[in-house]
Amino acid sequence: MITAVYPGSFDPVTNGHLDIIRRAASLFDRVIVAVAYNSAKEPLFTVPERLEMLTAVLDDLPNVLVDAYRGLTVRYAQEQGARALIRGLRAVSDFEYEFTMSLTNKKLAPEIETVFLMTEAQYSFISSGSVKEVARYQGCLDDMVPPLVARLLQDKFRANSKG
Repeated sequence: MITAVYPGSFDPVTNGHLDIIRRAASLFDRVIVAVAYNSAKEPLFTVPERLEMLTAVLDDLPNVLVDAYRGLTVRYAQEQGARALIRGLRAVSDFEYEFTMSLTNKKLAPEIETVFLMTEAQYSFISSGSVKEVARYQGCLDDMVPPLVARLLQDKFRANSKG
């Protein structure tokens, strides 16, 4: 059984992320969507909220698991017995960072390959940051995130504006 890990912050999960996850699920026996605890970022959603969100929108993919981790991604992948890390690319501008990271990961864990998947063109402009900005100002989130995520974003910003 070949396992792949798709790491990220997923704050929130977007349709671009889901595109990559669905395609990875067709290529690997098991895909672990791994939410990183990242102290360098200030997330909108807590890790438990992101895990719940991902679990809900991925419930139709039996070979996809959702988990969280701390520390080095390649160490987590090794602990899970993964053979590959999945990285999504939206544009050429993503490649330089991802390429450097893949070389670092290869140095740390030569047995783990990095597999780059280009997102479908209709999702190439979507990022979690842009989704949060649109949601903050009550913009239309259709085609950017699943309906559940849109509702959670609206609720989060409504709650934040009251506090």
